[in-house]
Amino acid sequence: MAKPLEFHQAASAELESAFDWYLARDERVASRFLDEVTHAIEMITQSPQRWPVSEANVRKFVLRRFPFLIIYRDRPSMIQILAIAHGRRRAGYWKGRI
Repeated sequence: MAKPLEFHQAASAELESAFDWYLARDERVASRFLDEVTHAIEMITQSPQRWPVSEANVRKFVLRRFPFLIIYRDRPSMIQILAIAHGRRRAGYWKGRI
């Protein structure tokens, strides 16, 4: 059974910003981006411990077709999405959200 999901407010804003960026360029690409993020989150909620743990008990899911990472924590009662981070910008900027 999948755990409930909680998005950090800043992670929600990052997802919206990335989607808007793709949407301004190509509606189909924006749709594919959102589909890939949705699929990744479904996979995370079904099997959160599948991806390796790093510092502060944080895990990272790397999207295949887009340069983004989903940064999350597997909490006892929920999955907490900390960031939808661009893989080539400001590494670790999200650490203040832990």
